[in-house]
This record gives sequence, structure tokens and C-alpha cells, in this order.
Amino acid sequence: MSTPSSPPATLIAAARALQAVKVYGSGDTEVRALDDVTVDFEAGRFTAIMGPSGSGKSTLMHCVAGLDSLTSGQVFIGGTDLTTLGDKELTQVRRDQVGFVFQSFNLIPTLNALENITLPLDLAGRKPEAGWVDQIVGTVRLGDRLGHRPSELSGGQQQRVAVARALAAKPAIIFADEPTGNLDSRSGSEILTFMQEAVRDLGQSIVMVTHDPVAAAHADRVVFLGDGRIVDELRDPSAEQVLDRIKALGGT
Repeated sequence: MSTPSSPPATLIAAARALQAVKVYGSGDTEVRALDDVTVDFEAGRFTAIMGPSGSGKSTLMHCVAGLDSLTSGQVFIGGTDLTTLGDKELTQVRRDQVGFVFQSFNLIPTLNALENITLPLDLAGRKPEAGWVDQIVGTVRLGDRLGHRPSELSGGQQQRVAVARALAAKPAIIFADEPTGNLDSRSGSEILTFMQEAVRDLGQSIVMVTHDPVAAAHADRVVFLGDGRIVDELRDPSAEQVLDRIKALGGT
């Protein structure tokens, strides 16, 4: 049995893709969703992924997060090569090292906010670190709503619970897929600010897929995809810079 290879240690990466290729279909129906993509997602940073519809941004996130498999290439969470893992090992990595936030909040309606936040730890048979959960609850500003069920919370509050849930297990990285897509602009701004604080103050690593230049401007770095390839990136972006790049690529 060969020893799983590790990514080069020249950069500290919470996750990375190396020569990632993802092909759907074959022959005349073949679609090359990822075409030799190599990209690092740095630890302790907030990265946004953008690109026109069909550019491969969601496919890239799903493959790096271990939700989908590559046709060829490698993806790493920390030093673990996901392409070498069986289903059971992959499930364990997703459970213990990866947090997820989706456009739909995916909260359990019969559980209150605190129970939803600690649910992944409960399912894994792990006790929450009281100090850490208290810190998350304080940052997310939901201390007076912890006993409320999702139906008693606003959309913005529900998404804050979802982000707190993703943070509760101290994952190596959090993947967020259009996390503000179902929220009004004020609630969306609150979520994005919280995600910034989670990176800056709690030391988390977040990768977010978004089509919104304003949302992307909250990130430390924006990676742009076009036709399944990395075509550009911005550091410390403004919404205007992001919008200009997206227009040049042909929209979202």
C-alpha cells in the first residue's frame, strides 16, 4: 500500500487542488467542468470564488470539500489527500475537519438554536468546548435567542445559527455556497461581517462561492474561474474591482 502524498509545504493551505480535472458525460455530451485547476486556499483567510454561470465555481468547491470526486488530480484538506480515501474515511474527514454553510439554512426545525449549533458535535459523540461555543455565540450575537426554534428566528438569525454550527467543531476549513442568497441586503451584510470576524478573531478559514460582487468584497481574496480554469484573482478587493472583473469574464 502506497503512502498518501502530501502537498508541498511552501504555503500554509487549509485546502488545495492540484491539477484538478472534473469531466461530466462523454463523447458529444462531455463537459469539462474543471480543466487542470491548481489553487491554494490559505489558512486563516477568507476566500471568495466567482465566475460566470457554468464556469466551474460550485464544482471546484464541491470537489475540494469532498462532496464530489475528481476525474483526475488531487485535492487536500490540510495534509490529507482526499483522493486516496475510501467512503468511510472521507465521511470522517468531512465530519471532523470541514464545515458547511448553504444558501438554505438546513436547520432542524424541532431543535432550538443552541441544539442546532452543537448538533454536528453531538452526532460525532464529541462534547462541545464550552468556552469555544460561548465565544461563537457571543460573536454571532444570538445569546438571547438560543432557546428559540428556527421558526421563531428571522432568516438572518437562522443563517447566523448555520454559520455558528459550521464553526462549532473547529473545522480546518468552512465552505459556504451562496450563504447570503436567501437573505435581504441587511441580513446578508451581517452574515458576511460575522464570517470576516470568524476569520480575523477566531482564526477560521472560509471559502465562499458567490455571484455577488458586494459579498465577494468582504473576502481577503477573490479567485475567478472561466470555462473550468483559474483566470484571475484579486487581493483585498473592492466591490467595484470585482464587478469589473466579472463583466470582463462575461457576467455571473
